[in-house]
Amino acid sequence: MTTAEESPSSGAVANPRAVDVVGGWTLGYVKRHPLASLATVGDQFVLGVRTLQYLFLDLVTGRFPLQEFVRQGAFMAGTAVVPTVLVALPVGVTLSIQFALLAGQVGATSLAGAASGLAVIRQAASLVAAILMAAAVGSAITADLGSRTMREEIDAMEVMGVSVIRRLVVPRFAAAIMIGVALTGVVCFVGFLASYLFNVYFQNGAPGSFVATFASFTTPGDMVLALLKAVVFGAIVAIVSSQKGLSTKGGPTGVANSVNAAVVESILILMIVNVAISQLYNMLFPRVGL
Repeated sequence: MTTAEESPSSGAVANPRAVDVVGGWTLGYVKRHPLASLATVGDQFVLGVRTLQYLFLDLVTGRFPLQEFVRQGAFMAGTAVVPTVLVALPVGVTLSIQFALLAGQVGATSLAGAASGLAVIRQAASLVAAILMAAAVGSAITADLGSRTMREEIDAMEVMGVSVIRRLVVPRFAAAIMIGVALTGVVCFVGFLASYLFNVYFQNGAPGSFVATFASFTTPGDMVLALLKAVVFGAIVAIVSSQKGLSTKGGPTGVANSVNAAVVESILILMIVNVAISQLYNMLFPRVGL
């Protein structure tokens, strides 16, 4: 009888414990994910506003760290130029293949140059440059700042009264924008050249038709849009990577997690912003004809 009487009581005691465990896990999940995401977005917004403020202020007052800017720009260019070119080549060829097939099905093979070239200028150039920036440059920025944070260099700079944003973030921010614009130009040239050569030498296209249709459909506004995207994408990569690096915790493992989070978040934000900018541009400047 004693065992039978104890079993219900033990079950009654186990149920509240299970409820407490589930409730604690749910509360912990909310703190770990949605609330942490909101805090991260807030930190990145504040960091971006302060970076822009210090950038313009330092440019006006002559306190801009030019040497660090040049050093970071050279490092970013050396890191991202070759991978960008290697990615731009197959992207241009792939676009040429797909648009040539589509143009052949509708009987408009002469428009293959306009379609592939326009796709490279409007979308592929800025996106390829942004993704390579996030993968190569963004990961390097996060690893550098994350390692400095783990070595307590950031805390030492703050104790000495040195602004971390002015000394470390601002030159990387400006360099990322400059390299993003330069990489977009490289992708435009390499992608268009790859599409042209593949269409002419492998698909038996007419060189004059390719160039003429491209010139008919493409406008300077398309290039301006691509460069505007490059500026925005470079700024996003720099801010996200810097915030992840400065908020690194947990030793070497934390640095690796920050690098992974910075690359994934940068690419996700870049895709969303690219859709928003493209749609806004089409709404404000609709195409009415040739």
